[in-house]
Amino acid sequence: MCGIAGSVNFNLNIPQLTKDLWHRGPDEQATFSASSLQLHHHRLAILDIASGKQPMQYGPLTIVFNGEIYNHLEVREKLGLSCHTNSDTETILHAFRQYGPNCLHEFDGMFAFAIYDKEKQEIFLARDRAGKKPLYYFSDGKQFLFASELNALAGQINLEIDDNAIYQYLYAGYLFQSFMPYRHVKKLESGSYAYLKIADLSVTVTRWWDISRYYGQKSTDSFETALEKTESLLKEAVHRRIDSSDLEVGSFLSGGIDSGLVTAMASQYKSSLKTFTVSFAGEYDEAPLAKLVADRYATHHHEIRIKFDHLLDDVETILRNYGIPFFDSSAIPSYYVSREAKKHLTVILNGDGGDEIFGGYRRYVPFARYDFFKPGFLVKNAARMTFPFLPISHNKKNKYNYIYRLIDLARKGGLDTYFSSTLDIFEDQTKYIKGNRQSALQSIQASFDLINASPITGMQKMLNLDFDHILEANLLVKMDIATMAHSLEGRSPLLAKDILEYIPTLPDHFKVKGTHTKHILRTLSQKYLPEELIHQPKRGFEIPLKKWLDGELKDLVASYILSPNAYSRNFIEAGFVHDLWNRKIKTGDEKRAKMLWTIFALEVWYRKCYMKS
Repeated sequence: MCGIAGSVNFNLNIPQLTKDLWHRGPDEQATFSASSLQLHHHRLAILDIASGKQPMQYGPLTIVFNGEIYNHLEVREKLGLSCHTNSDTETILHAFRQYGPNCLHEFDGMFAFAIYDKEKQEIFLARDRAGKKPLYYFSDGKQFLFASELNALAGQINLEIDDNAIYQYLYAGYLFQSFMPYRHVKKLESGSYAYLKIADLSVTVTRWWDISRYYGQKSTDSFETALEKTESLLKEAVHRRIDSSDLEVGSFLSGGIDSGLVTAMASQYKSSLKTFTVSFAGEYDEAPLAKLVADRYATHHHEIRIKFDHLLDDVETILRNYGIPFFDSSAIPSYYVSREAKKHLTVILNGDGGDEIFGGYRRYVPFARYDFFKPGFLVKNAARMTFPFLPISHNKKNKYNYIYRLIDLARKGGLDTYFSSTLDIFEDQTKYIKGNRQSALQSIQASFDLINASPITGMQKMLNLDFDHILEANLLVKMDIATMAHSLEGRSPLLAKDILEYIPTLPDHFKVKGTHTKHILRTLSQKYLPEELIHQPKRGFEIPLKKWLDGELKDLVASYILSPNAYSRNFIEAGFVHDLWNRKIKTGDEKRAKMLWTIFALEVWYRKCYMKS
């Protein structure tokens, strides 16, 4: 795992770049220069420590690479590549030299890399299927820069804010694919590659992988056959992610089945596997359930108790790390968990992607029965007439909240249904946001319309949307920044190439059966996990956001969002923010907390990332 950067027609400030990317690669730093071009690499040495130094050259090609190709030795054999080191970086170079962009389809891994071709005078940039590894670039036709983190770009060149991106953040809760908060800055989309012509700095982007293709296919496998294949694919994915490291690999272990299965299978390949469980004072404690798995597989288990004693001191730093306005408050425990795990090792397995691939969220249950994106006239009218008379839900965990949100999304349809059923931040309060909603959401709307028009089920649409939107723009961003802030590499077996290309082809009832989510994984869990875990409900990091806003973070948040100079006043009615803070807006406590936190995250980004105060 590493940090990469580069430029054309711009001299990189290497000391500043080193400061901004040090946490991503503290082991080695090196720069390659050729005429108007520079490539810079910060290395976190994990595989082929002795021979994997970068930038690496092969013939006319020079590469800087962030990530891991777990099957790179298999790729060498399949493609007949003759390499001299055990480095996956060299595999990429040889494969690209021989097969061009087509080589990407062979890679099982997480990656973002840039290859300079001296002969063709062009740069090739690429990202992995799910978008685990980020790549941001600035291009104004005169200069070109790229980097692994947005803060690294902002540290090199003066950037101007794109107001439309801020509106997208407020309306949607995330920045979709290439949308970034600065003009001339984009994120290379997941599953995409780009060519940069050095002569005129023209950029051409191509989508090389799209999960939609696989939702359009239908497997004829029986449930028993699918179960056997799923087990085999997951075991292979775990094995590859352990084997492809010269350093010790551990595992995050929660009380859920995703990390439980990963840990169980990892224990078959590594004895005395180090496992890590986190619990928070005053919240749901998953440690007892996790310990059942740890005991069953005799792992070297660590229970990490997070008290948030220094939250007031750390919260601005945590949010600043993202380089974008980032609303997801679970970034806080993710930061602390990663910090503690790094004290013991450098590479860790996790269960990321399991919910979005196998159908783990509770919202998939109703979509397995009915396509709420296209509600019929009677359903929509009935929901519209009923909803105004419902008491507001203040507790997201109870059954009433589930029914409340179900009726809410049934009365809407289209993109509004998606927002209501997922992040649900400013839904029903968007009248207080000043911008043009249609313009801000144009890219998200286009993506939604394309998926909604496809001949797949409502549940498949939801899974596809969650993979392209929530997973890529929120969850994977969260874990990349949280782990790499501490030079910790997170590996996700459930996002392996063959899993991503097989599980979407399975019928809905293999994933959601009745009211049970992740049916195929729960069935597989019966072979590997204690009974107590198998039917546990989905839980994320359940942090006490409402309590924080009324307690230890109250004064800090107020100082940002209620300030006469608050940046958010350019985008949200000031009176609304004050009324929301003073509980004069009719809304649930959970939703109030999310809205306030979203505004706070915007303010912190503006002061700390843009103004650098």
